[in-house]
Amino acid sequence: MAAGTPGRVRVYEVGPRDGLQNEPAFVPTEDKVALIDALATAGLPAIEATSFVNPRWIPPLADAENLCAALRDRPGLPRITALVPNEKGLERALAHGLREVAVFMSASESHNKRNINKTRAEALAAFAPVFERCRAEGVAVRAYVSVVWGCPYEGPVSPAAVLETTERLLDLGAYEVSLGDTIGVGHPRQTRELLEALLATVPADRLAMHMHDTRGTALANCLVGLEMGIRTFDSSVGGLGGCPYAPGASGNLATEDLVYMLHGMGFETGVDLDRLVAAGMLAEALLGRPLPGRALKALAATCTTGPAPSSQPVSASDR
Repeated sequence: MAAGTPGRVRVYEVGPRDGLQNEPAFVPTEDKVALIDALATAGLPAIEATSFVNPRWIPPLADAENLCAALRDRPGLPRITALVPNEKGLERALAHGLREVAVFMSASESHNKRNINKTRAEALAAFAPVFERCRAEGVAVRAYVSVVWGCPYEGPVSPAAVLETTERLLDLGAYEVSLGDTIGVGHPRQTRELLEALLATVPADRLAMHMHDTRGTALANCLVGLEMGIRTFDSSVGGLGGCPYAPGASGNLATEDLVYMLHGMGFETGVDLDRLVAAGMLAEALLGRPLPGRALKALAATCTTGPAPSSQPVSASDR
């Protein structure tokens, strides 16, 4: 399908997890709930809320249990998902009724070892019982592959390594693999060459793109993905986030920027852009600072919805 042809695109919101995990201060659980409520009101179909990793690894997400308990019976929420690093993390997620989880690994050996202290082969072996349990429980599994466009320790990553990792995760049972430009080095030609290598054997509807805007190329890379048939893109409200294990990797693609572009091109997302901007304004209020999303800055002045209701913003003394 050509990029200008109307169609449906799924916007997968990762701000509450991938965004807030990079915050220097802990965001109170009730504020996270308020932000997720606002994102749900905007019509986002899936929201990654947290991560069931060891709190010592990522202290900003130490309230995963409390957050999921608060969300469990909340009306009007879309599919809520969470990262799980292993069987123990999965047990914690299942205990709170999640019907989708995500596993994660890297396309490079160095980043995989730094991030989860395993080789790629060891990570895939460790995921096998996670997938088996999820099949038994009827829980969907999404998979992330990090540093697909480039590794902070090894430099360029070969498309062959990305393809091998992607195919192994799909064979294990992932319904979708999200390809991550974790340090934001990708450019459109590289994206086209990478997707050509993957799409030769992997259907486009089994792939998603998770772009970081560190060098301002996220939307350009998404446009290439659209032209090549990708129809799921990850993004973070206001452009929150990065990767705590990838130096210099600030700046997820802002959800408002992505939705603004998609709507302008005639694609359907089911997302109310005005309410999405309101959610971004709420995130700014909760964090006490402006966020980098460009569309958020441009549209906030004309937003008719206004910031969503929230608890008190995080004060300087709380930081």
